Amino acid sequence: MSALAALVRAYDRMAARGEVPPFGYSRTEVGFCVVLDTDGAPAFPPIDLREGTGKRRTGKIFNLPTPLVQRTSGISSNFLWDKSAYSLGITAGSGKRTADEHEHFKSFHQRLLAGTQDPGLATFLRFLETWTPERFNVLGWQEDIKDANIVFALKDEYHERLLHQREAAHSIWMDLYTREQASEAQCLLTGEVGRVARSHPPIKGVWGAQSSGAFIVSFNATAFTSYGHDTAPISEASAFAYTSVLNRFLDRGSGHRLQVGDASTMFWAEATEQAAADAAEQIFASLLAVNENTESKKVGALLEKIAQGRPVSDLKPELPPGVRFHVLGLAPNAARLSVRFYIEDDFDVIATRYLRHLQRLRIEPPPHEPSPSLWRYLIETAVLRKSENIAPNLGGDWLRAILADTPYPLTLLSSVIMRLRVDHDVNALRVSLLKSILIKNFAMEAPVALDPDFTDKGYLLGRLFAVYEHIQEAALGRNVNATIRDKYYGAAAAQPRKVFALLGSGAGNHLSKIGKQRPGHRVNLEKAIGAIMDMMDPGDDPFPTSLSDKSQALFTLGYYHQRNEFFRKSDSADAAAVSETAP
Repeated sequence: MSALAALVRAYDRMAARGEVPPFGYSRTEVGFCVVLDTDGAPAFPPIDLREGTGKRRTGKIFNLPTPLVQRTSGISSNFLWDKSAYSLGITAGSGKRTADEHEHFKSFHQRLLAGTQDPGLATFLRFLETWTPERFNVLGWQEDIKDANIVFALKDEYHERLLHQREAAHSIWMDLYTREQASEAQCLLTGEVGRVARSHPPIKGVWGAQSSGAFIVSFNATAFTSYGHDTAPISEASAFAYTSVLNRFLDRGSGHRLQVGDASTMFWAEATEQAAADAAEQIFASLLAVNENTESKKVGALLEKIAQGRPVSDLKPELPPGVRFHVLGLAPNAARLSVRFYIEDDFDVIATRYLRHLQRLRIEPPPHEPSPSLWRYLIETAVLRKSENIAPNLGGDWLRAILADTPYPLTLLSSVIMRLRVDHDVNALRVSLLKSILIKNFAMEAPVALDPDFTDKGYLLGRLFAVYEHIQEAALGRNVNATIRDKYYGAAAAQPRKVFALLGSGAGNHLSKIGKQRPGHRVNLEKAIGAIMDMMDPGDDPFPTSLSDKSQALFTLGYYHQRNEFFRKSDSADAAAVSETAP
């Protein structure tokens, strides 16, 4: 099943629950409602429908007749609602064409509603005939109305319904919405015969895309036509269905979206019973987006149980086997959207793949955050840890690899190595990323914690570098202007031969100083150097001219393990000293 066909199937289920708008309508923010008296005059100042406080107030969401045209530079009116420039003829801007927009709004409705017998629509026509933009200031209406979306209602029924919700208005709207359509054809998504959509509704909410919306399916040149067809064979109903579902998933707080790098990622479950689909979506959101607002202890317990071999369906009584799960990643591409990835499989399969990924990320000592999100890991690959500096495509490619159980993108490896060379911040998040790549892409058994028997050259060199750094700290303290990590980490990981001779010479001087004050400590440090050097093969060039990216990842892993082993021993020694001096 294609992604669009799956979205159409999701629309049918969501429409039955009232979660998506009916055909011909779209979810739109509305700021104010103008209430009309029977003579067409405003009954009282517009009702403020916005929610929230201060400058963060947002409009209330209504299902409104969808715009007939995606407005760019032209003038086109919406049916029985619009922004204030069209509906009232007033705007907070320069208003160079506001008069033309308002005149179009009036003539558009006068043509559609001519001869109507509906009292509500007749009242609206009287409003259009009598209203002038100058009355806005005469009536003393608030400035916030300018440029907000406006709807209309009658005085005696504004509590129950708006003007566009009247049956007569719906009938006129559906006749208009389906009037000018292309010839019928078999729909590519459903297989049913229907009117082919000449254009598809815009999709809003994709991070980085145009705020007015972008398109997955669109044609703007004859180069895209074939065999006399100038559009995709997708029915208007199907086009409306898949875009409505996407717009609903992309809403803030929908519970169906995650942002992974530049990929706006949506997910949904398909099951016979809604409770099973809800449970699957809840688990998936918890796995991928654990943060300070998530109950990480519950998620951790879930991961532990699954790591013990229990299938996901055993952990939720309402989650039977065979729940189908869909994950779709979209990214902006000018006025269009690129489908970065689409994964469809049984939920148990997808969840197990992700849990195997978490297992590959395990590192000791672990990150300070109990369960870092994917976004938190991606930040570690970016310059200055700014989200806008994350490499294009990296987030989407990484998530696709995780969910499809394919090798990770090597740009992830190169990005982490580059950040380590520049800022020398060897932290748990970066090290765990490198470890997971070594396991997945290079089929290695990379150790979780310090492994004294692991003989890889890169790993040993990283450990040796950590020993040299510890020797410097023991001799000079930690308050030096620049440690050997600050000066030499990048060069030592990339070109060991240039650096390690110098580091060894400096370590000899530092050991001499340590030996004068703590001879036993000097002996232990010399043993640590000797133990690592003994594992190196002298005939295999222990200090090569350069290391590959794979070996540099192992260098970082070895350095992290060895350095934290020193910290662990130091903490243990401090605790022992405290216990000995305690009364």
